[in-house]
Amino acid sequence: MKTGAVTVYCIVNTHLISPAQRDRMWLTVLYSCTGGAALLYALYRWVIPAAVQYHGGLALIWHDVIVERMLDTLTQSTRPQRILDAVQKNATRGDPRSVVKAIDHFCRNKEWAMNVGDEKGCILDSVVSEVNPATVLELGTYCGYSTVRIASLLPPHAKLITLEFNPDFAAIARQVIAWAGLEDKVQLVEGASGDWIPKMKEQFGVKTFDLVFLDHWKNSYLPDTKLMEECSLLRKGSVLLADNVICPGAPDYLEFVRSSPRYKSQYFKSHLEYTKVEDGLEKSVFLG
Repeated sequence: MKTGAVTVYCIVNTHLISPAQRDRMWLTVLYSCTGGAALLYALYRWVIPAAVQYHGGLALIWHDVIVERMLDTLTQSTRPQRILDAVQKNATRGDPRSVVKAIDHFCRNKEWAMNVGDEKGCILDSVVSEVNPATVLELGTYCGYSTVRIASLLPPHAKLITLEFNPDFAAIARQVIAWAGLEDKVQLVEGASGDWIPKMKEQFGVKTFDLVFLDHWKNSYLPDTKLMEECSLLRKGSVLLADNVICPGAPDYLEFVRSSPRYKSQYFKSHLEYTKVEDGLEKSVFLG
């Protein structure tokens, strides 16, 4: 009885309110929805990104899991596809620096991505220029950002081989590299690094690498380094440059190259791409 009485009372009272009261009620609902939407947008666009700027774990969870999945669902596209779209809309075809600039602008102002980034990218550029390598191996292509940075600085007739395990990432990277006009300098290979490293000499005619850039799975840094040693792909003076050694981190790799008498290592302190979280690059010269 009590439930029925309440229902009848509510229905009767709905019909008893005046048109002006009904309009005010809908305006209140509209303002509440608008205010709620504005609050959610502010949280998404400014508040949460600012809050996670200084915390590595939270930054990765927010940007690389929550936001990426949400935008993938809303746009029915992937982050690499959105990066490619930004390149094709904003970068000049055949201009590697404009490609790098377009990706950096996209990642700083629209959507974070796991490139080496503009800050650490300058360190990468300086090491490439210092080594002036004739042969380069990149482990982890992703969308081709660091590939473009490296290839654009190589001397004529230099060879850059970049390995990418994910075929979807590789497909996007090929288009980014081509847009930069560097496809003739880069050989992109799909597959696992552990499978391809032993085939380097036979498949690509490489004796040793002057420079190796490690930016793939962090737990693969150490086994792949040892595998390169076993396959004699490192010569005296070969340089290993490893990204993200602090965040997400590669502690076993750092311990190995810093304690081994076969390497002379130097840490370049920086920040996780497009954040204020401490990260850095480890440069390790192979002593033979």
